[in-house]
Amino acid sequence: MMLTSQILLWIAVIVLAVLVAALARQVGILHERIAPAGALTLHQKVNVGEVPTPLELKTVDGGNLIVGGQRGGRSQLLFFAAPDCPVCKILLPVLRSAAKDESDWLEVVLAGDGDARAYRAMADEHGLTGMPLVLSEALGRTYGVSKLPYAVLIDETGRVASLGLINSREHLESLFEAKERGVASIQEFLARRNGGA
Repeated sequence: MMLTSQILLWIAVIVLAVLVAALARQVGILHERIAPAGALTLHQKVNVGEVPTPLELKTVDGGNLIVGGQRGGRSQLLFFAAPDCPVCKILLPVLRSAAKDESDWLEVVLAGDGDARAYRAMADEHGLTGMPLVLSEALGRTYGVSKLPYAVLIDETGRVASLGLINSREHLESLFEAKERGVASIQEFLARRNGGA
């Protein structure tokens, strides 16, 4: 009786080990198939590849800023945020880091619409005081911003390189990656890659 129960327990352990190995293999396969999530493109007024008309705007500090157009070898990232947006506040340190790390090829502009004092306080709180801050409803309408945080990457020729809803560092980096690869989004790149395979 004791010997039979020992044998049955060992058989159960071996079966469980085989099942765990099979599940681990399946998790690995699923991990390879799941693509990295890029910025979500919503129904926008401009599409990737278009060259929108440059806009001359005033910054909150009273300076002039041209959004779009040829940038002399530099790209421009418009990051639309709001002081009362909790996700925006989480991403502002990421934005600050991107502005610092990519400063050789990228100008980062913080954009929004609303009370200038609230935006200044938000910029001060997150160490973004050197970054241009533009409050313009027309700018948001031009790029079809309907949800926040939203970002538009305009390349050095004034062409929209990538755009989308930004909820994480990976989403922001996916805009840079999409520009580098010459695609509208990371999803388009993966679809092309999988279609060509």
